[in-house]
Amino acid sequence: MVLYEIISAGRGKNMSTKSPCNLAMSVSSVFGVEEEKESVPEGYSVALNSGLTEIKDDDEIHWRFRNTVIAEINKRADRFTVYDDVLDGRFRHRLKLNNQTGSLTITDITTEDDGSYTLEINSVKKKNIKVNVYESVTEGDSVALNSGLTEIKDDDEIQWWFGDTVIAEINKRADRFTVYDDDLDGRFRDRLKLNNQTGSLTVTNITEQTGLYTLKINMKPVSVKEGESPTLDSGLTEIKVDDRIQWRFGNTVIAEINKRADRFTVYDDVLDGRFRNRLKLDNQTGSLTITNITSEHDGHYELQMRVSDRYSLKAFNVSVAHLPVPVISRSCSSSSSSSCSSCSLLCSAVNVGHVNLSWYKGNSLLSSIISVSDLSISLSLPLEVEYQDNNTYSCVINNPFINQTRDLNITQLCHTCSDSVHCCGSTEAVIRLVLAALVGVATVILLVYDIRSRRAEPDQAHIHTSEP
Repeated sequence: MVLYEIISAGRGKNMSTKSPCNLAMSVSSVFGVEEEKESVPEGYSVALNSGLTEIKDDDEIHWRFRNTVIAEINKRADRFTVYDDVLDGRFRHRLKLNNQTGSLTITDITTEDDGSYTLEINSVKKKNIKVNVYESVTEGDSVALNSGLTEIKDDDEIQWWFGDTVIAEINKRADRFTVYDDDLDGRFRDRLKLNNQTGSLTVTNITEQTGLYTLKINMKPVSVKEGESPTLDSGLTEIKVDDRIQWRFGNTVIAEINKRADRFTVYDDVLDGRFRNRLKLDNQTGSLTITNITSEHDGHYELQMRVSDRYSLKAFNVSVAHLPVPVISRSCSSSSSSSCSSCSLLCSAVNVGHVNLSWYKGNSLLSSIISVSDLSISLSLPLEVEYQDNNTYSCVINNPFINQTRDLNITQLCHTCSDSVHCCGSTEAVIRLVLAALVGVATVILLVYDIRSRRAEPDQAHIHTSEP
């Protein structure tokens, strides 16, 4: 995320009058160090006040920009020096040191000069002045808001916001480049120009379009396999002394760097410890590595940075490819005649989407089924083998990132029909046992009935013989 503030100087105001100014200054004190914040339009001069009326003979004064000395006074040595060639010469010919008070003036200030300035007197830090340089334009001017990109990647999504309203966006994959210039009562109508290559935005003919503009860039999704160790790149080559970095998973801080305090911290016990012993923070670049990643770490990561006193944000959508190991079971769908000559099997996977489910004989593909659904569904694929088959079979489920394999144990799953309990699954075995028991009971009943019937016949004959 990049922030821009545009303030109009008003129509006809002479912007060449760039006298020293202190705009929107606030003062506070932290641990005896005076804190000041000043906002100044680009192109003006700003005076950083030492607070002194006179420099004592033994005083030594240093002005620092971030951690670099840019001016110093040694009264005893009668030395008054500005170092305007440091930092690639960004201050060249623009530093004016007051030899009486030690105050420092920066002329023709630019956004490069935006940042923290520190005053040290006799090696004691006295003041920290945060200077915010904003872009000021005259009514009717145009201003280009730079995205900082040289090229938009295929998966990039870019949004420009004015306050809380989206006024322009780019979705490169959908080939959509849109400006919403009719929103906000049409104040931007015919004034927004979007650069389709870099994503920069130009606001033309500035009048009532002053305010805070925000650029949000959604980074390319990160797709990894379970067990891998992806690195989320900060984009930095080195962390400066005043830089601060914070990594978030959702709304929870999981790592941060405060270079000035020499603090490099990972919070791997948060969120029920799901990141415990898995976070590695690069102390030089601020990049974050998640080791041995699992599906628990799938989600939205944000990198919030204050680098060179500018705030920015990067977003990473991490997708962890996870697949269940397929299950092979005995199928009882075949007829009793065929089940006694071959073994019917079923390979299954549940809660899967966008996968292939396949049977292999050795390294040769036998059959396959493909799911293209975005929803999680169940897949099954049958296979029939001979009982005495000595080949190696396996069931494989895979997607573009990961695969899982289950090898078939014919001896364990496929038994001959002489063993009725194992001829099919346990359900059919129970049914067969119940049927066998019922047949047995019926046989006993019939046998008892037959015996009783045979005993009853002689008695009946004796009765008939005894009659007169």
